[in-house]
Amino acid sequence: MVVSSINNSLEELVDLLQQLSNVEYSNSCVHLSNASIGEHTRHIIELFQCLENQYDSGIINYDRRERNVFMQTNTDFAIEQIVCIQNNLEKENKELVLEQKIGNDLIQTQTSYYRELLYNLEHCIHHQALIKVAVLQLSTITIDNNFGVARSTIEYRKQCAQ
Repeated sequence: MVVSSINNSLEELVDLLQQLSNVEYSNSCVHLSNASIGEHTRHIIELFQCLENQYDSGIINYDRRERNVFMQTNTDFAIEQIVCIQNNLEKENKELVLEQKIGNDLIQTQTSYYRELLYNLEHCIHHQALIKVAVLQLSTITIDNNFGVARSTIEYRKQCAQ
């Protein structure tokens, strides 16, 4: 179920990227503290890549990402990376260690692959909500009203409408 939800969110992102020129994708947006749609997209992609690339070692550290500038300036490359992520999500659940440096301290905590997939899904939706702020400034782009909205919120809104 979580893989299906991730694929849906990533497909929504691909649909958006296919509508954007590289200029629109990489232009800074004042409403995003001068970040670009591309920077937020790169951030989404690279966290998924960290999980995939560090899965075998069993230690996940999201700070160890590439920060590939080309990914935040070229929609075709970003789409290729998203497709790679989608093709490699199906992995066995296993115990992992989540690692992060906070100040001078290296914090490690137990987690699992499925837990990190859930984290990445929520993280993706959060950044899609930010991306939506920038997209709404572009009059030529169509975007679903539920883009960047958590699935639980969508379900809740449906219940309220009944």
